Amino acid sequence: MTRLRLSRPLLAGLAACGALVAVALWPRAVAVDMTTVTRGPLTVTIDEDGDTRVHHRFVVSAPLAGRVERITLDPGDSIAQGAQVARLHAEPAQFLDARSRAEAAAAAEAARGLVGRARAEEQRARAALDLATADLARETALDASGLTTRQALDARRSAVVTAREAVNAAGFAAAAAAADLERTRARLLPTSLDGGGRVVTVTAPVTGVVLKRFLDSEGVVPAGAKLVELGDPSHVEIVADLLSSDAVRVRPGMRVGLTEWGGDRAMGGVVERVEPGAFTKVSALGVEEQRVNVIIDVDDDRAAWSAMGDGFRVEVAITIWHADDVLTVPNGALFRAGADWAVFVVTDGRARRKVLTLGHRTPLAAEVAAGLDAGARVIVHPPDTLADGDRVTARP
Repeated sequence: MTRLRLSRPLLAGLAACGALVAVALWPRAVAVDMTTVTRGPLTVTIDEDGDTRVHHRFVVSAPLAGRVERITLDPGDSIAQGAQVARLHAEPAQFLDARSRAEAAAAAEAARGLVGRARAEEQRARAALDLATADLARETALDASGLTTRQALDARRSAVVTAREAVNAAGFAAAAAAADLERTRARLLPTSLDGGGRVVTVTAPVTGVVLKRFLDSEGVVPAGAKLVELGDPSHVEIVADLLSSDAVRVRPGMRVGLTEWGGDRAMGGVVERVEPGAFTKVSALGVEEQRVNVIIDVDDDRAAWSAMGDGFRVEVAITIWHADDVLTVPNGALFRAGADWAVFVVTDGRARRKVLTLGHRTPLAAEVAAGLDAGARVIVHPPDTLADGDRVTARP
């Protein structure tokens, strides 16, 4: 039997190759980001955009149709209560064409005929009253002589009453016919281009500032047309439209943080009221949403807030829950483990999966109700290939 003898250098080379293969196949530690679980304050807010608006606003309208002179007030001008806002010339009567004038003349003739008929009816009723009165006098004389009956005397008296009421009715009919005649004649009167010279001065109902001017130049407007809008910019509130699912968690008195309003620091406010009715709003993605207006009152530095006007944009953060000392974990460390939430905890250089019970959540962190202790090291944004028990190392 022939035996294979290996030299010592060859054995050393084979051992070195085996060591290199073992090192190459040995599982490497996965480089991950880590953070320490700590205790601290946690605030849950509902964030949304809001718009400022003047709390009390008044729209001044034209009381009647006519021509409005140019309004000299500009947005931002102050105005006192009772001061002139605009001058309005009453609308002149409409001109009549030949056909309309002929119809009006015919109507006037018809009304004149009705007046004559009504007056004739009044004269007939008066004659009937005189006759009934004379008959009553004769019947009364016969009754004194005992030559008539009580029934006949009552009939004569009733006839007099009836005749008197007929006279009154005829008088009212004659007066109505005369008024109708005057109305039809008025349509034939000459038309004045200035509306008969009637000028109405529109005044401010309150002391305030002009917010909007709806009419820039002189023109003819109908009755009720908007002229200017007045308000007091020192009393500004904020309106934020929330999703109805968020609005049910908001209550009056909740604190609000106001940012991105243009100042150097955040302002504070308080929820004044939540409107009871929702409305449909289409989002930028074309999705119909049910929104609810939440009214917020600013109770911070009024001097700094005075720079805000009507319709300015601001970001609001309504605080619905707050605690000063809770155990929190970053949302980036959480992942789903079936129906539960879990994290990878680093123990002795290996990743160990732990299932957690969470409480309140914010866009950045979540409250840990059970499953972790303060000081634990967790992996943030673990890779999908990471498994329980894998070796890990902190990424530089």
